[in-house]
Amino acid sequence: MTPAFKQTEIGAIPEDWAVTTLGTLLAFTNGLNADKAAYGKGMPFINVMEPITRSHIYGPEIPGRIQIPSEAALAYLVKPNDIVFNRTSETDSELGLAAVYLGDERVVFGGFVIRGRPISDALDPKYSGYALRAKTIRSQIISMGQGAIRANIGQQNLQRVLVAVPPKCEQRAIAQALSDIDALITALDCLIAKKRDIKQAMMQQLLTGKTRLPGFSGKWEVKTFGQAVVPRRERIDPRRNGVHAFCIELEHIESASGQILGNTSTGNHSSLKSVFYNGDILFGKLRAYLRKYWRATRHGVCSTEIWVLVPRAETITSEFLFQIIQTDEFIDAASNSYGTHMPRSDWNIVKNYEFKLPTVPEQVAIAAVLSDMDAELTALEARRDKTRAIKQGMMQELLTGKTRLI
Repeated sequence: MTPAFKQTEIGAIPEDWAVTTLGTLLAFTNGLNADKAAYGKGMPFINVMEPITRSHIYGPEIPGRIQIPSEAALAYLVKPNDIVFNRTSETDSELGLAAVYLGDERVVFGGFVIRGRPISDALDPKYSGYALRAKTIRSQIISMGQGAIRANIGQQNLQRVLVAVPPKCEQRAIAQALSDIDALITALDCLIAKKRDIKQAMMQQLLTGKTRLPGFSGKWEVKTFGQAVVPRRERIDPRRNGVHAFCIELEHIESASGQILGNTSTGNHSSLKSVFYNGDILFGKLRAYLRKYWRATRHGVCSTEIWVLVPRAETITSEFLFQIIQTDEFIDAASNSYGTHMPRSDWNIVKNYEFKLPTVPEQVAIAAVLSDMDAELTALEARRDKTRAIKQGMMQELLTGKTRLI
């Protein structure tokens, strides 16, 4: 039998679901503002985005700390089952993000956060962490955001947000299903972190000659980076040369993975761009500690905030160079920068960075081992990303009642 639906202000929902406002479910309070000297030590402190990027907070992951008198903290405690909302954000996508606190530590919340304390038992606590991230709720909150530079939302706005409320037993079933897939995502995150640590340890051994692959011997040469690599100087001006279909900006390179997240095209208003070719190594020189690098698999252009590094063919292979620029030692050298607010790597420093270099055949063998590890990491990350996409689809189905679990 097909379940019956009814039309509401937030769309079609099952007939046995209710619609109410957050104001009937939660009592809202603004957070604590303290002197600068109070921050950095003391009790756990939830403020700004972190850790509200998570839908459920348990305590150990809270990085912030604040030291205030116990009596002053009482008014700003976050108790189990309380919900915290991002009050302000630079982007709409982060405005009003909510998370339910399920820990047992004494935690307080700051002025960039609004606390919602349950005044009704209509929402299951674990379910609420998922439900408050449903598209129907997020669209309402984002539309209420105010501010030219930073988006802000207040208690009165949150009180008006409409929420679909399934029966309690269905809420628990939905929360359990989504918790199961969260556990899978967490397990994949842990496995990826472990594999990355193993690769870093292997890099430290193979790229320094401490461990040699079978069949290779002999002393490695010490080279400076400038002896092995040349920065490509080719530039184009899109305002004169027209549109280039494949352009990489810094935001298109994922930190520490060596992967690109997307690309764009240049236009008549684009700034000067660097040209790269298949096999070139792209390295983000702005804030080098972000570890933004990519081995180009095609021709294109990129931001001038990205170095285009060309290996000297007789000295170093592209694949081996790509592994070298991922090492902590190279990142440290590249982080010796100029500029305080926008630190950029200095080629005059980096070109003098010294490292040991084996023969080309040994480079090929080492790079093949490390590339295989990279491929395994990429496959695991793709599996995790697919699982996250599945979770989003499940949320859309379960939190609107299109798919019923009971």
